[in-house]
Amino acid sequence: MQVTVTFKNIDPSDALKSYATKKLDRIAKLLDTPSEAGVVFSVEKRRHITEINLVSGRTSVHVKEESEAMNASIDLAVDKIRRQIDRSKKRMNDRKNGNSGLRDTLADELNETPVESDDFEDYDEFDDPMEKRA
Repeated sequence: MQVTVTFKNIDPSDALKSYATKKLDRIAKLLDTPSEAGVVFSVEKRRHITEINLVSGRTSVHVKEESEAMNASIDLAVDKIRRQIDRSKKRMNDRKNGNSGLRDTLADELNETPVESDDFEDYDEFDDPMEKRA
């Protein structure tokens, strides 16, 4: 994984850079294609903010976390990325397996209830609106 690290309002630290790179390398194992990550560390008053933009093939993830300590915000951001990637993979697998996303009971109900033309005889929407105006 190619990682780009940027520091805003904070002194550059090799320890933070290596910690973030190590955490993101674990995330890279979950991805199928090569990926790029952009990490931005910033400090505003007492808030330590970590922003991560991850791009891998068609998957794009943006996360922003803040906490009292920079290492904690990195951990929170990486956990969010892991959850988003897992959710994205689950959606992709569901699409491949033919799951339409409808609940099974709802899909069964839709397939079981036949619609008859008698139900629509009194419905005005199917009448020609031009006939009513004349």
